[in-house]
Amino acid sequence: MNKDTIQGKWNEIKGELRKTWGNITDDEFEKTKGDAQAIAGIVQQRYGLAKEDASEKVSTLMSRYAEATKETLRQGRDEAERKRNH
Repeated sequence: MNKDTIQGKWNEIKGELRKTWGNITDDEFEKTKGDAQAIAGIVQQRYGLAKEDASEKVSTLMSRYAEATKETLRQGRDEAERKRNH
């Protein structure tokens, strides 16, 4: 996956995180560098959730994007394979 694709996915994830937890700034999300535990820590502090609840909610949200990313990678590999075979 190229850098633009990774950045695009991170921007999608941040957008979804901002929809869910609007009191957290983009700068705060950027500082986490996408680390789910760091994001959960901010969610926990800002919204007063239990650590386990915050971690579960963040993990659930991010796992949706992980599956989409895996599918994108699969499609990219399949396309590269088709090009090699032609």
